[in-house]
Amino acid sequence: MKKIVPVAIAATLVLAGCSSTPTDETTTLVLVTHDSFSLSEGTLEQFTEETGIRVEVQSGGDAGELANKLVLTKDSPLGDVVFGIDNTFASRVADVLVDYTSKDLTDAEQQFLLPADQGGDQLTPIDSGDVCVNVDHGWFTEAGIAEPVTLEDLTDPAYKDLLVVEAANSSSPGLAFLLATIDAFGEDGWEDYWTDLIANGAKVSASWSDAYYVDFSGPSSEGDRPLVVSYASSPPFEPAGTTGALLDTCFRQTEYAGVIAGTEHEAEAKQLVDFLFSTTVQNDIPENMYVFPVNSEATLPAEWAETAAVATDPFFIEPADIDANREEWLAAWAAIATP
Repeated sequence: MKKIVPVAIAATLVLAGCSSTPTDETTTLVLVTHDSFSLSEGTLEQFTEETGIRVEVQSGGDAGELANKLVLTKDSPLGDVVFGIDNTFASRVADVLVDYTSKDLTDAEQQFLLPADQGGDQLTPIDSGDVCVNVDHGWFTEAGIAEPVTLEDLTDPAYKDLLVVEAANSSSPGLAFLLATIDAFGEDGWEDYWTDLIANGAKVSASWSDAYYVDFSGPSSEGDRPLVVSYASSPPFEPAGTTGALLDTCFRQTEYAGVIAGTEHEAEAKQLVDFLFSTTVQNDIPENMYVFPVNSEATLPAEWAETAAVATDPFFIEPADIDANREEWLAAWAAIATP
């Protein structure tokens, strides 16, 4: 899942424990994740202090690329634990994960669990957020143009050349936005919608970071397009009141962690999954990855209570339907949205 992040963490970061001197017998786990993984300094070190287990973070690509890599390397696993698989790709990776969900899950988190045949026995929910079109309020005020509200509005000539979206075949939020349009317009209408959207000048960027930081016109960005597919939790991290989320355009996305099959350290890997669900990490997620923690005991930053928005009726497609139709939908989308 892509969010507003300061600077991408290094591809590999080794965090050694502080409570004891590592030895040749010290277990080191490889946590495979996406580019947007970020926690406060010392958070993973706390896991090492508590357990004596070191963590090496290996990041690269978006959630879709991450899922593909896990499947392609099934016979030679990339690591021990994966974080960042979301509900749009969960079913694809279930066969390459160990049957395990955190022992600390409660009834309060049931809403985030997947069906058993779609990864529900292998994936522990860690965070959640709504993928929505974000708007640069200042741009529209200065231009004297009313802001769009719905997906339908985005094809209006009044908003020609103003929207940037992520590629659905290379970006997790891009796929989520595509799924929102499929739910909104149905099997018989979504391709026509995208034809109209592209004809109205929508730009397709390869990644969330390109769309948000390069093309979007918001305060932390460098572009000239005042509409971008991002997250409902993005605006709290811009100067107050400068951007907002169009809550009638949202698709709800949840990210998960799981133990990779073939690990030589299964028991330790399960401990790391439990740690990612713990309030230590969950309290750290909002200000570092800018999405909502799923642990019901987690605490949100004060400003989130005032400015973070949640869609009351987000678009939704059953994971089984996503799994059955994903490749067909992506092929049809690519024929419309890419040169």
